[in-house]
Amino acid sequence: MPARIPPRSKVDARYTWNAASVFSRPADWEAEVNDILGRLPQIAALRVTFGRDAAHLLAGMKAVEDVQARVARVQLYAGFLYSVDTTDPEAAAMSARAQSTQAQVAAAVSFVPPALLAIGETTLSRWMKDEPGLAPYAHFISDLFHRQAHVRSAEVEEVLGMLADPFDGPSTTASTMTNADFRFAPAQDGRGRRIEVTQGTLDRILVSPDRQARQSAWENYFDRHLEYRNTLASNLATSIRQSVFRARVRKHESSLAASLFEYNMPVGVFHNLIDTFRKNLPTWHRYFRLRRRVLGVRKLAPYDMWAPLLARSPKVPYRQAVDWICEGLAPMGAEYVADLRRGCMKDRWVDVYPNQGKRRGAFSWGCYGTFPFICMSYNDGMTSLSTLAHELGHSMHSLLTWRHQPFIYSEHSLFAAEVASNFHQAMVRAHLLATRTDRASQIAILQEAMSNFYRYFFIMPTLARFELELHQRVERNEGLMATGMIELMADLFGEGYGAEVAFDRRRVGMTWSAFGHLFSDYYVYAYATGISGAHALAGRILRQEPNAVEDYLGFLKAGSSLYPLDALRRAGVDLSQPGPIDETFDVLSRYVDRLEELLG
Repeated sequence: MPARIPPRSKVDARYTWNAASVFSRPADWEAEVNDILGRLPQIAALRVTFGRDAAHLLAGMKAVEDVQARVARVQLYAGFLYSVDTTDPEAAAMSARAQSTQAQVAAAVSFVPPALLAIGETTLSRWMKDEPGLAPYAHFISDLFHRQAHVRSAEVEEVLGMLADPFDGPSTTASTMTNADFRFAPAQDGRGRRIEVTQGTLDRILVSPDRQARQSAWENYFDRHLEYRNTLASNLATSIRQSVFRARVRKHESSLAASLFEYNMPVGVFHNLIDTFRKNLPTWHRYFRLRRRVLGVRKLAPYDMWAPLLARSPKVPYRQAVDWICEGLAPMGAEYVADLRRGCMKDRWVDVYPNQGKRRGAFSWGCYGTFPFICMSYNDGMTSLSTLAHELGHSMHSLLTWRHQPFIYSEHSLFAAEVASNFHQAMVRAHLLATRTDRASQIAILQEAMSNFYRYFFIMPTLARFELELHQRVERNEGLMATGMIELMADLFGEGYGAEVAFDRRRVGMTWSAFGHLFSDYYVYAYATGISGAHALAGRILRQEPNAVEDYLGFLKAGSSLYPLDALRRAGVDLSQPGPIDETFDVLSRYVDRLEELLG
């Protein structure tokens, strides 16, 4: 059972993120915010000279990029401080100010797309030939004209930019409620002992062999969410209405089309995933049947999905996890592994352990010119190892993009990002299955694999179906209320679980409230496409196909200089087709086969 979670002030600084590498002290951050805000009138004034000639265009683009890079650093510092301790009022205030500053920057630079469109593609092509400094903008400008029909006037674009801050309200409110304000009733284990339930401890309790502890923690967690179901539903409904509003302002046929259009992605990619997922549900039902039998329960419950299949699960301390991850990624080359190890052990990319007020879950966050930091709550187990590998995949993706691309292409789409993270897990898992061959280790590795697949290849597609239906209801001018959202979520999980799982509809129906991902439009589906692309690409490397490593590294280095589907095709996988998804379900099926052999 988890020990009492320490306050932030008691966490060993060696295992906290390297905040001083971004700003030496909060006063420096404050000075940077003030300087950025002081420069915004100069940025806004660039619209007068922006289209005068190639030289003015280049100078204007560089000035815009400079302020965008600086505000990204401001957001990172404040946002990360808040994420590691959501009970810190100063960090909360800084995070809110950073969001406001970013919104003001977005409004100030919003003239750029309309101004470039007004110059015209022919003139811009000539200027890019005449001025070498403009040449790197070729894909950016081509993409802008691809999106031309959905770029509005400078005035409308300015208003849309100004909306960024107030439109963050529902997400911020939900996060503050669930991460900072919620206090969960303690769980009780089979011996009657009380266990503290927090966002940072829930996952560790759910992997406990004590079913009563798992059940009471899971129920108490969702009971608190149920208590505030109307407020949580209102927050998510407002966010979805905002999404539909933006899609309509930009004249897209739907919010799904708007979200995917940004990356030149056909909506068929989304629907293909959902169709293939539903077709392969019998594989999940087979796994649930096996898990129910091994655990010896009459009906499997949602809180049993992470329960250990062995009496004793192996401990994996943080340093051991770093070693195994580095070994698993050895095929990527010595430089890749050296970067990864230095980030974990010297440069302090990772905020490692849980503390009071720390956000649940894990994420990678950095920006041009910083380290690619990771926030997580490492718990000395195989699941934590896998989470660390996942987030390091994001971080290495960012690091290689920043090294090889200019600022304009320094970010990558959510669609591409989840390939890189799941690729790490696929490679590390393959290494561990090949090198740790005793029965106990094999079961532990496969158990982690199935838990990971359950999250990314079961929960996330189910949430994607939920998200699509909510958006479509708003697009049909239907209301969104907590009761309907709970019923829909329960129905979708009921289809996915099949006959092997018994569940409380109200609690399972609140699953959506535990995933802040839903405030980022059409994000969750990318976990499932990501895990599919990852296993297809890892398979090429593990089979030692010619140029497989170089192709994958090229994908990481591309950033947003290519559309994600194009970058992945160059790396050797086509996610516009069902093949990679079916191939990954084959991997899942083989894992179930192997578990059946090991568990008898």
